[in-house]
Amino acid sequence: MLLVITQPDRPGNRMRVKPSAIKLAAIELGLPVYQPERIRDPESVERLRELAPDFLVVVAYGQILPRSVLAIPRLGAINVHASLLPRHRGAAPVARAILAGDHETGVTIMKMDEQLDHGPILGVRATPIGEREDAAALTARLAEMGAELLVETLEHFEDLRVVGQDHPRATLAAKLRKEEGELEWAMGAPEIDRRVRALQPWPGATLPSNRGRVKVLSGHVEGDRYVPDVVQLPGKKPAPAKQVLGDA
Repeated sequence: MLLVITQPDRPGNRMRVKPSAIKLAAIELGLPVYQPERIRDPESVERLRELAPDFLVVVAYGQILPRSVLAIPRLGAINVHASLLPRHRGAAPVARAILAGDHETGVTIMKMDEQLDHGPILGVRATPIGEREDAAALTARLAEMGAELLVETLEHFEDLRVVGQDHPRATLAAKLRKEEGELEWAMGAPEIDRRVRALQPWPGATLPSNRGRVKVLSGHVEGDRYVPDVVQLPGKKPAPAKQVLGDA
């Protein structure tokens, strides 16, 4: 591995500047790290050209790679995407799969082109979505699957059959908005359940209660009712819903 590229350190909780998890892992492994503000800037492109890599491997990088970057690697730029493409192209594929009520999702390895999650497919691995699984747990599971599939893809790259995406079937996994977590009981139990699970850890889901709006961290459906299991009041620690809200 020639170089690890990740976003610049950003302010986190309480505005403390924190390095990304990718940077921390790279440092621990003794790998060089590069953190350009914009990957399309001439100095960034030139640094990549000087390395003359065989591959670029991109995972949730957060910037669009221009043609000048995609053309650099000898064997192409490869992306690991957390959905079964062409379904859920875009920024929030894990959350959108849960919100859509999908029973299955997975990871896709594709060759990148200049369009969003549009390139031909090199490998796919599917998995069921658990009935109580939230986006945080599913993301962690898909990350492991994606890493395994990526290694297999690179090891057998020259023998793989490239398959074009079925573009008319594509759907967009738009970036999550904070207001999507402002739930109402009138939405009904299935919709509330999907949103609570899909919007963990951000933006989180809140419901009205006898103590004002309360953040719901987990819950379950009983018949036609949604029952919160763990909730959190502003400024407080998570606690069992019955302890916080009583039987209301």
